[in-house]
Amino acid sequence: MRPSEVFVHPTSVVPSQAQLGKGVWVGPHCVIGEKVIIHNNTRLEGNIQILGTTEIGESCLFSPFSVIGGEPQDVGYRQEATGVRIGDRNVFREFITVHRGTVKGGGETVIGNDGYFMAYGHIAHDCRVGNGVVFTNAATLGGHASVDDFATISAFSAVHQFCRIGKFAYVGGFTVVTQDVVPFAKVAGMRPVLFYGANAIGLRRQGFTRARIQVIKEIFKILFYSDLNTSQAVERIQAQIPAGEDRDEVIRFIQSSKRGIIKKQSGTWDEESE
Repeated sequence: MRPSEVFVHPTSVVPSQAQLGKGVWVGPHCVIGEKVIIHNNTRLEGNIQILGTTEIGESCLFSPFSVIGGEPQDVGYRQEATGVRIGDRNVFREFITVHRGTVKGGGETVIGNDGYFMAYGHIAHDCRVGNGVVFTNAATLGGHASVDDFATISAFSAVHQFCRIGKFAYVGGFTVVTQDVVPFAKVAGMRPVLFYGANAIGLRRQGFTRARIQVIKEIFKILFYSDLNTSQAVERIQAQIPAGEDRDEVIRFIQSSKRGIIKKQSGTWDEESE
């Protein structure tokens, strides 16, 4: 097959109204809806359904038995023309489900670029997922949840409806998230979910300098390990930590939180453990 050609296996169902870009490869036993748009060089390996009003970016990979753009699991859904929008270079492994949005949630489920979604994950209706995220096996988002850039959600973890996961945050395996996770933080657990300090390893892998990570640790020392409530801690952070991208990201996230943030600590402050 030439780079400009589209390949569709004869066992797949692709209506003429669907729009397939150059180099798209559709393997056996796939079903594509008539309102679907798939951009250049995306590959569907086989036994995949792309449904509804779904737009998929370039160079994505879909492994077998994924269902993208299915109806939302929302009792109020009445077949409205809602959809899914996915960016470029995402990898969706086996049995991933991504549901279309609802009218009350803005009408669209959105996923950014360069994500890696491992087997059996689920992204519910009206979710917003950023760039460079990693969902390990069976990571699950409830409706209206958001996951910011470069966050990681580990295996068998669930994020409650309307919860937010901040940039570069790390959610450990088997965690049940019912409040917002602050950017750069590491949390894990079920009853309760505990804060385990800065996601230092993940930050180093993303190119954060030692000095930058140290500033984040100082912010967290005030926010999580002082005797101040959240509002008081934010005021002290603003007074003691110089303005900067990371400080401002944490403050904006906290001030816009509607469900509150996870604050219960795993133990007393221990600089060496960080």
